[in-house]
Amino acid sequence: MNVVILVGGLGTRLREETEYKPKPMVEIGGRPILWHIMKIYARYGHTDFILCLGYRGDLIREYFLNYETRNRDVTVVLGSGELKIHNCHPEDGWKVTMVDTGEKTLTGGRLKRVAHYLDGQEFMLTYGDGVANVNLDRLIAFHRQQGRLGTVTAVRPSSRFGELSIEQGLVSVFHEKPQVNQGWINGGFFVFKPSVLDMLSGDHDTLEDHLLAKLSRQRELAVYEHDDFWQCMDTYREMELLNGLWRTGKAPWATWKQTQ
Repeated sequence: MNVVILVGGLGTRLREETEYKPKPMVEIGGRPILWHIMKIYARYGHTDFILCLGYRGDLIREYFLNYETRNRDVTVVLGSGELKIHNCHPEDGWKVTMVDTGEKTLTGGRLKRVAHYLDGQEFMLTYGDGVANVNLDRLIAFHRQQGRLGTVTAVRPSSRFGELSIEQGLVSVFHEKPQVNQGWINGGFFVFKPSVLDMLSGDHDTLEDHLLAKLSRQRELAVYEHDDFWQCMDTYREMELLNGLWRTGKAPWATWKQTQ
């Protein structure tokens, strides 16, 4: 199944890192968050990626065009320029299609621009700035069972602040930045039938206000509830959080490590 990843936004709330590079190239543990997202999908056998490039898309192109020489042993013959690449890496076999979808194109428009690469089949889609330990096998099975045009993964975000339980004017329980117990939000990790592409008209369509809103009104948007780890990287604090989890070996989204 094709995996479309939206990687063209400006990432203005993470300006410390995105002044000179797109947010999907901001690193967690020395690897772009985009790589982490792709590893999540590859864990379940989905390695046919379509990247919707926009802001500083050249850096994403360079990353993958040089991926072999960055991650494998290399012999170069100086003078002739002859190059020989040795051994392999865990990402062997990934197919990465990089499409310039425009710097100012909105999210729905980006999807519309890559429609001709989707081969008229069901496809998955997510954003380039969030990681989760979503079981993609269960997500796809749920989508097909529901029989709707689209499925969105709903998640419970972490609170920005500590949560207080108060009794008689005193704190009885203090939870440091817990997961929110009430309310669900759009966590990405979508599955769509190909006919949804006909519901998008052009570059000024957003995924959220146009496609998802239309599907919701038509009762064609199923909800897969993921009541486990999910974290976006919108701010510097969230970047530090994700790096801390990775550094201490407590990264719940790194499900591919469980199979190594």
